[in-house]
Amino acid sequence: MVTQSNSKRPMCPSCSKPARLCLCTRIKTPNLENSVAIIVLQHSQEKKHPLNSARIAQLGFKNFNLVSITDIHFEAQFDIRLLEESDRHDLVSSEVCNHGFNLISGCPEDSDCGRFLEDSDEKCSNILDGRKPVLQPEQCLGHDESVLSFTLGKKAATSCIKSCSMPQLQLKKSDLEQILGSLEAIDALKNGFVVKKLQKRQLNGGLEYEEFKEFEIVVPPGSILLFPNERSVGVEKIDFKVKNLIVLDGTWGKAKRMYKENPWLKVLPHLKLDLEKPSLYGEVRVQPRAGCLSTIESIVYAMKAVGEDSEGLDDLLDVFQSMVQDQRQCKADKLSKVS
Repeated sequence: MVTQSNSKRPMCPSCSKPARLCLCTRIKTPNLENSVAIIVLQHSQEKKHPLNSARIAQLGFKNFNLVSITDIHFEAQFDIRLLEESDRHDLVSSEVCNHGFNLISGCPEDSDCGRFLEDSDEKCSNILDGRKPVLQPEQCLGHDESVLSFTLGKKAATSCIKSCSMPQLQLKKSDLEQILGSLEAIDALKNGFVVKKLQKRQLNGGLEYEEFKEFEIVVPPGSILLFPNERSVGVEKIDFKVKNLIVLDGTWGKAKRMYKENPWLKVLPHLKLDLEKPSLYGEVRVQPRAGCLSTIESIVYAMKAVGEDSEGLDDLLDVFQSMVQDQRQCKADKLSKVS
């Protein structure tokens, strides 16, 4: 199926690409049965980038969630509560996922399905179908009260702890960085937790603000964050079975800001990929340094590293390579028109 965008170009509702560049038919094995779940935290400005590769992961994996993350411009509050044991084995979820697509139906929630063109490829409408139902945060039997609640100011320049009910952290509760970086916090949250983010936004450019829930994510036990920093280790040093992979999607600068403005990520084990492979991006999107890969490349290599050997992983890289080639051709066409 295709629909019309504001630019009047026919667009595919599943991959959000122009119909002539649709990725859906290129996915040889959509909805791969991945045993390691994937959560992509995507910077809100990354969604519409023509080389955004998270859309390939969205089409390619069945056990997948995408959460849109916005910068903190005023103030954000984070509430963390523990999971009950009965929920620790369930799937992850969020209220904001898959670019507004319902994980089960695959239909854009804010679109008029009657506007889809009848002669479009049926595969586009079904490629997101058949996904596993996901556990909603409100279905979890987690503790009613937050074990940790804190606020962050603009760009995370300031922080304030509102409450901390974990006894093992009482002596450290005056410093958020100290709490989240402590072995006690890591141990307390390793069996799974739910994190909720509330944001404040300005109303009509005035002095009044309203609060809204940006996301609520179930982080199950066995979760790991793919992010290279001084805390990251290679896969050979991971001493537990990885069940859930969390990936940041955005430019390197945006990824670092998301990491800083979501300090709950610091309680997770950090994974780095020791690869010398150049990115398939080539010259069409500048990488800040060697070893920086696209989101889909990072996911595929990380999944292989943690033991996910689903057939079809390399096919997703082929789709990404074809998308890069599309962009390269678009650039060449524009240059030829100018000359």
